[in-house]
Amino acid sequence: MKIVNSLKTIKNRHKDCRLVRRRGRVYIINKTNPKFKARQG
Repeated sequence: MKIVNSLKTIKNRHKDCRLVRRRGRVYIINKTNPKFKARQG
């Protein structure tokens, strides 16, 4: 899980990346390649 300021660049790294909001935080999740998980700092 990476913690980054901007999720836009990480979202473009892989086609299956999804942007999800949970408990007021913004996450990138990726079912096919979980190494792309990220959270906005």
